[in-house]
Amino acid sequence: ERSLFEYLGAEEVLWLGEGVVGDDTDGHVDNLARFVSADTVAIAVEEDPADANYSALRGNRERLRAFNQDRRRPLRIVELPMPSPVVQEGIRLPASYANFYLANGLAVVPIFGDPNDKVALEILQSLMPRRKVIGLDSLDLIWGLGSFHCVTQQEPLFAGRPASAESKIAGVVAASA
Repeated sequence: ERSLFEYLGAEEVLWLGEGVVGDDTDGHVDNLARFVSADTVAIAVEEDPADANYSALRGNRERLRAFNQDRRRPLRIVELPMPSPVVQEGIRLPASYANFYLANGLAVVPIFGDPNDKVALEILQSLMPRRKVIGLDSLDLIWGLGSFHCVTQQEPLFAGRPASAESKIAGVVAASA
């Protein structure tokens, strides 16, 4: 936390709990909760108590609500549904609408051929009216255990040099394989 305060200028930090089933990162926030404006957080929720994500996502929502109670300027918390479980070769994948990518004037949202695709897109469009919110099929990409936000992240340096274009492409292919 000290590094977040010192290097990024953070004033507060909230640690969420567990991530979604199938997430190999131990709960990266890009599958759980995302700021959509300076004062609004969209948080993934699972409404089915029988679903394996129900307890963890409920716990994260409660942590955010408790954190919010003592703030001078409370955050607006908006619930974002989860898609039905996405399973390939017997493995539950970390499908989440929160793993969207923000570009100039655009939000690219993963969709999964699920009835909640439309609901999630409508919620996100209402939260980001200045952006065009589009849904793109993420079924093949999610098989790599990530989606659009994941594959747009930083490339590591190799021996002090930026990664080559070929390795960047290989990284995207590996992430979606």
